[in-house]
Amino acid sequence: MKAETIGAIIRTFLDGVIVLNEQHEILWYDITDNFPIEVTKGIPISTVLDCEDLSFTNNEATIFSRNGKLFSIEVKLFSATHHSIFLCIKELTNTMTDSEERLYCLEKIIDSLDEGVMMSDPEGKITLYNHAQEKMEGLNSQDIVGKHLWSAYNYNPQYSEHKHTFKTGKPIFSRYRAHSTVNGVPKYVNYSTFPIQKNGETIAVFSISTNESKLKERLHQTIEIKRQANATNHEKNDSKNGTAFTFKDIKGKSLALKTLIQEAQNVALHNADTLIVGETGTGKELFAQSIHNHSPRAEHPFVAVNCAAIPENLLESTLFGTVKGAFTGATDQIGLFEYAQNGTLFLDEINSMPVTLQAKLMRVLQERLVRKVGSNEVTPVKCTVISASNEDPEVLIDEGKMRLDLFYRIAHTSLHIPPLRERTEDVHYFIDYFLQKYQKRLTKYVPKFSEALQTALLHYQWPGNTRELEHLIENIVIRVPETAKEIEIDHLPSYMRRKIFTGRENVQAEQQESSKRPLKEIFTNSKKNFIEMTLTQTNWNVSQAAKKLGITRQSLQYHIKKHGLKKPQ
Repeated sequence: MKAETIGAIIRTFLDGVIVLNEQHEILWYDITDNFPIEVTKGIPISTVLDCEDLSFTNNEATIFSRNGKLFSIEVKLFSATHHSIFLCIKELTNTMTDSEERLYCLEKIIDSLDEGVMMSDPEGKITLYNHAQEKMEGLNSQDIVGKHLWSAYNYNPQYSEHKHTFKTGKPIFSRYRAHSTVNGVPKYVNYSTFPIQKNGETIAVFSISTNESKLKERLHQTIEIKRQANATNHEKNDSKNGTAFTFKDIKGKSLALKTLIQEAQNVALHNADTLIVGETGTGKELFAQSIHNHSPRAEHPFVAVNCAAIPENLLESTLFGTVKGAFTGATDQIGLFEYAQNGTLFLDEINSMPVTLQAKLMRVLQERLVRKVGSNEVTPVKCTVISASNEDPEVLIDEGKMRLDLFYRIAHTSLHIPPLRERTEDVHYFIDYFLQKYQKRLTKYVPKFSEALQTALLHYQWPGNTRELEHLIENIVIRVPETAKEIEIDHLPSYMRRKIFTGRENVQAEQQESSKRPLKEIFTNSKKNFIEMTLTQTNWNVSQAAKKLGITRQSLQYHIKKHGLKKPQ
């Protein structure tokens, strides 16, 4: 927010405001007519006031007497304007204007701003939500003012930025995220969050948002034209930046996937560190490479490292580099942060990174400086960092496997890839897609799936997600005889039959005998019993049960409610 804008807001409460730069020169002013000193833009404040009596410390006030009138001049420093100094002038001999009238004026001014303004109180309840913020997020202030932020936006209070800022007293600058979704479309805004402090204590927190949709659209068009021009000269496997995939390689028909792709494309246009959360086989690196190739960094390197595949001591030197003599056999070597240059560093399975190394990584991301192992010199970090986790960060934090402060560093923007079992349309799509792919690759024609097999695959949980489905289809194409009229359940590998069908009722389904119960009911009962058994084994610890089932905590809570499961008393 501009210093003049803040000055105009403050002016509604005071008899005058003077805005100074770092050199104490007057940038802007608005003063009552009866102020007995002439003020001019561009001149030092020392030529107007006796600065020997004036302290430039925040919240310090000095009393001036001119022509028989007393004036209080208080210094204010606002983090939202960085370096501007505000001199707030109040005539002590003047009578106060009605406070309700002043508050009304202030609210009208804030409501007329083009920038979105939202404020919360110490309890995290929304107390102010102006018209510009309504337009950006597609929400109505009457519906959310008075609600807790996490209730209005439907997220875990633990991840509240306002709550974090209130606790630390430190602002959060330049975040780009969608907190609201209207008709399935996420509403992205660029915002910064600041504490409001009085007598050294935080009394409220506010965010200032800007809508960059037009600029984003133009930037998107420019990057897309450039990307298409480069793509005409290079085959996918001949990529010179270390990638093999773009958004065109992400397949599927579900609305959830299309929305996620649109969200990822928006993220790609901003150099924000991003966390991608998704189960094994959902395509986290596919999204990471696509984001890189859709971003302004596409011509720079994409460097990937699997944090679970490298021991802790080697992972540190791999990321940060080493100097000769740092340890036995160490040589002068740059780390992946330096190697990525102005490109993207992809930290896959960051949830496997030891907590001790997480602290070092957090400092690098915070200071954007990297120090090689055994060196005292630091090097600026220029790359953008994309991280991926195959476990829910909320569970990791609760179990002490991920530092909360690291989460805030790596998740400036976060993307959640829904598991395949929650995207029935994509199961249909991938069955046909992989059948065509492997028929062509193996030069073998196979018939269509039987209805029973289709139903079985649609109700399977797919813990390995798309990767597991692809491997299964490849296996089926290899196994099925060319004389078969349909692909039956018998054509499934034995291990898959055991995974899909458990118990006597499912054996009947596998053999496709004359069972009168629909397959859907069989699967529903089996799923209910299996979930209930897992909850009992974990003493109804939802987080542990979800982990054993290979699903998110939210998905398990949905199934508990759906099947009417209740913890025994």
